[in-house]
Amino acid sequence: MNYALIIAGGSGNRMGQDIPKQFMHVDNCPIIIHTLMAFQKHPDIQGIAVVCLAGWETVLQSYANQFNITKLKWVFPGGDNGQQSIHNGIFGLKEQGCSEDDLVLIHDAVRPLISQDIISSNIAICQKYGNAITGIQCREAILESADGFTTNRSIPRDQLIRTQTPQTFRLGDIIQAHQEAIERGITNSVASCTLYAELGGKEMHIVAGSEKNIKITTIEDLEILKALMQIRPESWLK
Repeated sequence: MNYALIIAGGSGNRMGQDIPKQFMHVDNCPIIIHTLMAFQKHPDIQGIAVVCLAGWETVLQSYANQFNITKLKWVFPGGDNGQQSIHNGIFGLKEQGCSEDDLVLIHDAVRPLISQDIISSNIAICQKYGNAITGIQCREAILESADGFTTNRSIPRDQLIRTQTPQTFRLGDIIQAHQEAIERGITNSVASCTLYAELGGKEMHIVAGSEKNIKITTIEDLEILKALMQIRPESWLK
């Protein structure tokens, strides 16, 4: 079985709005519902779980009912940070009887333009290699700065990957990684891929992402999202 685990436990303070960013409306629909719709319509996703910000569970379920998100099976409580929210989600799936061999596609609620191809590639690569990390080859010149204002060092970009979500694992493997992290005192890794890297010795396999698969963090991101949703492919482009 393949399950989408949508992480929506953050309050979105950086956006500076009155409601969490995942519940803000774009094109008359909450951002999180746009995200859920992508997994709802994918034929190889059997179920969806959401790790939800406390107090917004009823709102989430109401929107899911309104927009006919029939694959939403479970809602788990959010944590104090991303690592804790993912922990709550994967252990919640285990408690609900999911198998250790089931695939879990861990995805940010605020990446609503996830494509069907990226979902398919995550499933295929994880089935073949045991995990899949969505990412993009870095194209920008990269500088390192300790204070954000000055720099004298560049970092070669050729081997750098900008990671996105989904990040896909067998349920038993990602649970084992989180258990090992607890034992080693790792409590605030920013993503599943960074957790694997901090644990060391765990090879990860890259799936090609997309510049359209943006994460909505700022007002500028929201403006870009609105623009991307209005774009229609040019017929003359190959």
